Amino acid sequence: MPLRDFALLVGVCLLWALNNIISKLVVSDLATPPLFYAAVRFALVAAITLPWLFPAPRPLWRVVVVALLMGGGNFAVFFVGLKTSTPSAAAVVLQLGVPMTTLLSWLILGEKLRWRRGIGIALTFAGAMLVMWNPDGFAISVGLIYIALAAFLGSLGAVMMKQVEGVKPLQFQAWVGFSSIFPLTALTLWFEPGAHHAAIAAGWPFAAAVVFSAVVVSVIAHTAYYGLIQRHDANLISPLTLMTPLATILLGVLVTNDPFGWRMAAGTALALAGVLIIALRPNRVMPLLLAVRNRDQ
Repeated sequence: MPLRDFALLVGVCLLWALNNIISKLVVSDLATPPLFYAAVRFALVAAITLPWLFPAPRPLWRVVVVALLMGGGNFAVFFVGLKTSTPSAAAVVLQLGVPMTTLLSWLILGEKLRWRRGIGIALTFAGAMLVMWNPDGFAISVGLIYIALAAFLGSLGAVMMKQVEGVKPLQFQAWVGFSSIFPLTALTLWFEPGAHHAAIAAGWPFAAAVVFSAVVVSVIAHTAYYGLIQRHDANLISPLTLMTPLATILLGVLVTNDPFGWRMAAGTALALAGVLIIALRPNRVMPLLLAVRNRDQ
């Protein structure tokens, strides 16, 4: 890989990691309702990518379902979970998307599942459970359950996306934004009445976060990433994207004061080792999954 492309991939991973931290600050420190934040973000994405909305891809119903799974549904659940969990723990639990996609690819697409991937799946689940488990209360964190659900929605969308042909990155982003606006708006009006008052009170930091998330991350970083996976083999790109959870954990400790004890360290090591094993033997949906898992989120 040329040094320029490697530097570009590092930049993309850092942007994804930074977006995780910013999203946590928005829904926690700025007290912005998570569904409202997701709705505004995708409204801006839809506005920016509107020129790429047509001609509509086919079959349209499948594109809309995939867009909802990988867009509004995935992000809404992720933001809800992030409100009560740390970015570091969320970054580790999101890695469940890799084994989930491998299993879904086996069930839906008929991908082969060999013993090495089985070991990777077991390690990733073990690591995530170690991070999610609360030994003091003998209960699993509710916030991280939402994060795991977000990983599942993104994984299901990634698998279904492989059954859609000829959709370009910006065209897909346009349909993600367009398809997500209406259900997210309805949900925030129903569950978060008066949410706009919190956004107004947050002021310019909220506006800056939305612009960063929608423009820099969703449009620019994702487009750059898809360009990289078109130019390079997935076996090379996939392991390198593990920089995202590592950077998220580092930023979480430095910026949001995330705790990092032995349980977090051991869970992170197990989960990332499992992901690395799976990523070194990517299936047909792995490059798309990595974008979902690492969070344009």
